[in-house]
Amino acid sequence: MYSLANIKSAKKRILVNQTKADRNKAIRSAVKTSMKKVDAAVAANDKEAAKAALTVAISTIESAASKGVYHKNNCARKVSRLSKAVNSIG
Repeated sequence: MYSLANIKSAKKRILVNQTKADRNKAIRSAVKTSMKKVDAAVAANDKEAAKAALTVAISTIESAASKGVYHKNNCARKVSRLSKAVNSIG
C-alpha cells in the first residue's frame, strides 16, 4: 500500500482508518441486504417471510447501532419503517 505519510504514527493511522472503514462498509452492506429482504417479502405479500426477515433485519440494524456505524435514531427510523411496511400486509 502506497501512502504519502512518512511518520510511523501517520502510516499506522492510515492503516487503522482503512481497517475501520472496511468494517463499517461491511456492516452497512449487511444492513442494506437485510432491509432489501424485508422489502422483497412485503412486495410479494408474504407476511410470514416478511416477519421472519424483519426479525433478522432488526437484529442486524441494532447490532450496527451498538457498534457505532449508524446513529441510534437512524436505526430506530429504519426499524420503524420496516415494521410499518410489514404490518401493512393484509
